[in-house]
Amino acid sequence: MNAATVRRRLPWWLAAAALAIGCLIWIYPFLWMVSASFKTSAEVFTKGLDLLPDAPEWANYERAWVEAEFGKYLLNTVIITVCTVVVVVVRCAMTGYVLARHEFRGRKLIMGVLVATLFVPAGYTIIPLVDLSQKLGLLNSLTGIVLAMSGAANVAAILLYFGYFRGIPKELTEAALIDGAGFATIFFRVMLPLAKPVTATVTVLTFLSTWNAFFLPLVFTFSRPDLRTVSVGMLAFVGENATDWSGMAAAATISLLPVVVLFVVLQRYFIEGIAGAVKS
Repeated sequence: MNAATVRRRLPWWLAAAALAIGCLIWIYPFLWMVSASFKTSAEVFTKGLDLLPDAPEWANYERAWVEAEFGKYLLNTVIITVCTVVVVVVRCAMTGYVLARHEFRGRKLIMGVLVATLFVPAGYTIIPLVDLSQKLGLLNSLTGIVLAMSGAANVAAILLYFGYFRGIPKELTEAALIDGAGFATIFFRVMLPLAKPVTATVTVLTFLSTWNAFFLPLVFTFSRPDLRTVSVGMLAFVGENATDWSGMAAAATISLLPVVVLFVVLQRYFIEGIAGAVKS
């Protein structure tokens, strides 16, 4: 390799080295958490930044799964998250489709109200939400948590669908109408299948927000600890006089695995959905 080639490739090598260092710094907390799940509680503090434990402590995972009943919390979280994702995807897709493809009086007002809800902190709505759920008999139930989680405005998801559906040629809808298709048929059999990239994006975003939600599931399960989610279940490792840090790290590692798997599976569609909606 001659000097000219080295000079030409040097900026790329430096950029690659800088990106590698940045990626290492970015993922180091995750690696430390995984390593802490194999350490004893004493090693979590004595090892410092060292990632390698003296001997892997598999008992941490057994303690998290059995003693802390994390298996029950994980099942609750899966049920809540899957149901919430389904409700949010269908509702936001239909809302985005109507706003993008149909002209009606008050359409701009609805768009303005939706965007305005972005500036309302989530905590401000918890009191009327709990009061309404209690009156409907939905408090302290998985159904109540699902409806509360999926009942938010989800403006980002609606805008993603709005941008995507707005870019689809109107001739496609007109052809379906000529063939005798109604609103539901056009939406579920034509438009929604075309929006797979956006659906993947909304699925990932909703999955992450629901899976990691803490405040709302905590409020809805005060008197029903058996209905706790994984994020609220972390409180099981916090004692009155001590905290089981290694057990908490093991539980956190278990709870992150489904998120990592989902993102790896849907990452291509996730990126396409963001790019397609922005382009439209």
